[in-house]
Amino acid sequence: MKYFLIGFMGSGKTHWGKKWAELNNMTFYDLDHEIEKTLGESITNIFEKKGEDFFREMERYVLRKFNVSDNFIMACGGGTPCFFDNLQWMKDNGVVIYLQVSPPKVFERVMDEKDKRPLIKKLNTSELLFFIEQKIKERETYYSAAHYTLDDNSADGNSFKTIADHHLQQ
Repeated sequence: MKYFLIGFMGSGKTHWGKKWAELNNMTFYDLDHEIEKTLGESITNIFEKKGEDFFREMERYVLRKFNVSDNFIMACGGGTPCFFDNLQWMKDNGVVIYLQVSPPKVFERVMDEKDKRPLIKKLNTSELLFFIEQKIKERETYYSAAHYTLDDNSADGNSFKTIADHHLQQ
């Protein structure tokens, strides 16, 4: 089975994806890292040199390379489900889990790593919180279309197993 974790930056997709993959003997992939491997440069450099449109095209291309893989959990970038038909492709090819987090919690988590995140790199503190609130609101339609939603407060080591078991019984 293929599991795709979606949600805003700082929602814990990589954190929980790695834990759940290890606990369930699955392979973990981070879509951004897969893009970096494919292009041989960092996401920050890709955004700066080639722009967001190019990045989104590569995101779609690399995501679809996983149509032949199985038994994995993939952490997708925060915008992945919002472009092209990525969300529908993920839903057609696996199980999509939305990790939902409040804007203040996202703010806390991403504040120290702004330089690594191209969309927020140049924002000051007040601009950052506003940006997070607006982007989450804008993307909620996509995120909420996932097969399952896990609130940040309810995510734990058993969350994934419960979802996987439930999905397999359907």
